[in-house]
Amino acid sequence: MTKQSDNPADPFKKALAEATRVMADDPELQVSYSVDPPGASNDSVRLPQISRRMTREEVLLARGTADAYALKLKHHDAGTHNRYAPPGQMARDLYEAMETARCEAVGARDMPGTASNIDAKIGAEAARKGYGQITDVSEAPLAAAAGYLIRHLASGRPVPEGAENVMELWRPFIEEKCGDTLENLQETLRDQSAFAKFARQMIDDMGYGDQLGEDPDDLDDQEDEETASDEEEDEPDSTGSEDDETEQDPDASPEQSQEEQMDAAQAEVSMDDTDDMEMSDETEMPEGEMPLDPPPPPHSEADPDYTVYTTAHDEEIKAEDLAEPQELERLRAYLDQQLEPLKGAVGRLANKLQRRLQAQQNRSWDFDREEGILDAGRLARVVANPTTPLSFKVEQDMEFRDTVVTLLLDNSGSMRGRPISIAAICADVLARTLERCDVKVEILGFTTRAWKGGQAREDWLNAGRPQSPGRLNDLRHIIYKAADAPWRRSRDNLGLMMKEGLLKENIDGEALEWAHRRIAYRPEARRILMVISDGAPVDDSTLSVNPANYLEKHLRDVIAMIEKKKLVELLAIGIGHDVTRYYDRAVTITDVEQLAGAMTEQLAALFDKDPRARARIMGIRKAS
Repeated sequence: MTKQSDNPADPFKKALAEATRVMADDPELQVSYSVDPPGASNDSVRLPQISRRMTREEVLLARGTADAYALKLKHHDAGTHNRYAPPGQMARDLYEAMETARCEAVGARDMPGTASNIDAKIGAEAARKGYGQITDVSEAPLAAAAGYLIRHLASGRPVPEGAENVMELWRPFIEEKCGDTLENLQETLRDQSAFAKFARQMIDDMGYGDQLGEDPDDLDDQEDEETASDEEEDEPDSTGSEDDETEQDPDASPEQSQEEQMDAAQAEVSMDDTDDMEMSDETEMPEGEMPLDPPPPPHSEADPDYTVYTTAHDEEIKAEDLAEPQELERLRAYLDQQLEPLKGAVGRLANKLQRRLQAQQNRSWDFDREEGILDAGRLARVVANPTTPLSFKVEQDMEFRDTVVTLLLDNSGSMRGRPISIAAICADVLARTLERCDVKVEILGFTTRAWKGGQAREDWLNAGRPQSPGRLNDLRHIIYKAADAPWRRSRDNLGLMMKEGLLKENIDGEALEWAHRRIAYRPEARRILMVISDGAPVDDSTLSVNPANYLEKHLRDVIAMIEKKKLVELLAIGIGHDVTRYYDRAVTITDVEQLAGAMTEQLAALFDKDPRARARIMGIRKAS
């Protein structure tokens, strides 16, 4: 006899799982419940956990999530979806949101009971993301607004409160740009291919047509035309075949014709072989000379002697590819909650930085002019002799070179806890602040994929442990925010630094060279690279089989190369460790609470015209 469960939620969870399978029309669908963010694939669905208390909010959220995923599995074809999916990020977000809305709207028509459940899910998500408090359209996600509007127009149902706020902020823009296209919504809902074309047209109407890529229907037409032309070329010429038949000896037997054809074929093969031999004789290298392959490029431009055992397992990856969107949202919320007391102080410093930058961007004075505004500093001279020349000043716009800033964050295990949290929030606030001043910001992180060597070390062990293997770990370089990406699109990515198990070891030299390579090719006239680290490079696997200063020497070589090229202004902040022994422009803070102030002061100092003030703030030391 099966023991009855003592969890009162189990019967409901079992019933909901069965209903999900029926609704998705997939009796083999695996349904699970977890505290992890919900998710779905072709054969499984993960729903929000339901506690023993079974609160109304938990039940509605679980039902709504289950219904949404089931309807997506039932009415969505991945092949059709991928065929028309645009490559650009914003276009892709709009396309995905509208397709999800289509599946939910079609499902609500067939099964009206699902509509209220999905409303509860949408309302809970909007509340968690703070959509109800958004007042500026620039802070509201356009993709979410487009999805809500499609669902509203297709189903005729009102949108939950927080989601409605986002939808109404963008609704005038969407209806103005896509009014004619939206008239075709109802007739395309049940045909995914037609709706995909409809969605692509809406994306084009909203101004993101450059992100759509090639039209798959146009590509198919081209392929059909090419196939038809190939078939026409392959068709035998009927006139030629008749002439061939008339040229044959009428008295020849079929057997003789076959023998003659075989002889002719063998003769052609022999001629082809002779041609091949002649060609090989012509292209053969002179005796004693072997073709030389070009030597492999060095692993480091700064130090040609720096070696890497293998780069096969290295990784340069976007933050959004290391976690599901729901997990990034959860980690970002955790980061905001953890650092709520600090945000006020950081915000004040950011406003100070913004005022300094904007003041330098907008105005300056040209003194010693014959006319203009009276220079107060020359007032006594003017009173004594009103005819004194060059006593006026004129306000003029100051030339402010376009600038890009890269923040390179140490993502090593020693940064775990408060240091990485404050580094993340400061990077976030600075990106927002500098973006307001038309200064582009890139946020990068560096760590390794594994502790103590990972797959690179396994390859080395399997090869018999050759001597002096060089760097012996798998790099992981993370792009949290690209320079051209707006801050609001990358905001959640910084929460990834809170992910358990992400922070491992740090190989600073290669990370710095990677960041320098990215920023050096930017079109901006001024490039600034700020490194935030808590000490020297450390990787146990590499240092156990190489000289003890192997990674530290490479870091020094990279810094020397950057400072010699002078393409980038390099500065650093050390957390708890003195980094002035590596970087000419560097400060060291003993308490992570000082990080926000150090970052803003250093960036502000870079824009200060007084070299003495700049040196005083930045702690510039003379190179020995």
